[in-house]
Parts: sequence; C-alpha cells; structure tokens
Amino acid sequence: MNITGHILIIDDEAALRKTMARILQNAGFEVTTAESAEQGLDYLKSTQYDMILTDLRMPGMHGLEALKYIHTHYPALPVILFTAQPDVNSAVDALRHGATDYLLKPIKPEVIIERTRAILLGRQREKRKREIILNIEALQNELKNLEEGTQPTKPAQPLNPASVEKERYLKRGPIVIDLHARRVLIHDEPHNTPPTSFDYLVVLARHAPNVVDFQTLVAEAQGYQTDLREAQELTKWHIHQLRQIMEKDARNPVYLLNVRGTGYRLITD
Repeated sequence: MNITGHILIIDDEAALRKTMARILQNAGFEVTTAESAEQGLDYLKSTQYDMILTDLRMPGMHGLEALKYIHTHYPALPVILFTAQPDVNSAVDALRHGATDYLLKPIKPEVIIERTRAILLGRQREKRKREIILNIEALQNELKNLEEGTQPTKPAQPLNPASVEKERYLKRGPIVIDLHARRVLIHDEPHNTPPTSFDYLVVLARHAPNVVDFQTLVAEAQGYQTDLREAQELTKWHIHQLRQIMEKDARNPVYLLNVRGTGYRLITD
C-alpha cells in the first residue's frame, strides 16, 4: 500500500523544521512548516492535513495548548508531540489530551518516517475496512432478498468513499462509537478519547465479544507489527486510558476485560 499524506510540522527552530521537512519529503510526503503554534493553527483553517508534528515547548502558545485546540476542533487528526526536555507528567498530559505519540529529541530520521507511515497506514486501513464492511452488508442484504424470493429495487452496488463516510456509528450495547467525530457515547453520554486509544476501542468493538490478542490489537489499531512484550505494554497503556474514560470503576471493569496472557475483549451485554 502506497503511504502518502500532507504533514504539518510546527517548531520554532528553523534548522529542525527544515531537517524534518526534508526527511519526510524524501520519503514521499507533502510537507508544510510553521514556526509557531499560532501560525500552524492558522494554516489548519484553510488547508487539510493528514498529520501534525509539533514541538511541545515553544514561545507563545505552548504545544500542549495547541494540541487541546486541535483535538477539540479536528478530533480525527493525528498529532505527534516531540520535546528535548521530557518528563513523565508532560507525556501523560499529552496522551490524555489526544496526542497520538510522544517522541524525544533528537529524533532519528528512521523513527520519524516509521511513525508517520505507521499512523497514516492505520488510518488508510481503517477507512478501507469500513468500505469493505459496508459493501459486504449490501451484498448480504441482496442475498437475503434473493433467498426470500423478494426482488430488491436494484442490485447492490459497491459503495464509493463518499457514501461510506455516511456510515459513521459502530454500536455495541450501550456503547456507540462515532467514527467521524471519533468520540464514544455510553448510555448517550459523550466521552472524548485519545486518538490512538480510540483506535484500540474500534478494534475491540469490531471483534466483540471475541478476545483480541495483544499483537493483533497493535497491528490493527496502530498499523505495525511488534513482538509480544512490546504489544503487551502498548495495549496495557491504551486499555488503561480507555478504562479511565469508560468505566465507572477502572479497577473493576465491566466493559474492557483482560484475558490473562492473551489479550482483551469488549463485553457490552
């Protein structure tokens, strides 16, 4: 699958902006750069981007404040934060407010390319899966009509991306997942989730109530393969995030259940 996209880089250091832009352009991506969070948010008003890379600490608007704005107004847009002065609290805050990933400077070129490709591949795969699922449902309905001896008004046609976008909700019991706004409703109460954690929930919902093993969760939610140990750590973090948001008591979950040594499952009965 050819991975392309338009990337916005926000950083007050001109040399780093140019270096990152050159790395991603050489990898086949279209790149726009901004020297401040304010300028980057201004670009967002007139241009559609597939992903944003932004520094955390900049003069003027802080990267975390820019992240909050982006997640509120463009909830489906992945954002990677990077910083030369990491601390645990800033990392947790970044992920809690919607960051897709959190990287440390200096960032190796191969890491930038790998994470960009993985995130955009995951988005492309999810969109394609929605298209396939809807086409299958249309064909199943046509088959049902034929078996019952009724004649559909017209044969089911493959759905184009525009019509696919109209199908936005994934429902599992009291849980409704809005695939467009990338928000979760539980008993009609809305909940915002970090983008990557949201992708984990979508995977669990599509497989529910079956168990999804750790490595499959990472592969389908984030678009890349990992060894078992790394997959366990990644899924543990994102399930923790989801439980804090979805469960009344995160220590005694009723929706997101662990199957020891195997993976997780979503239960909504």
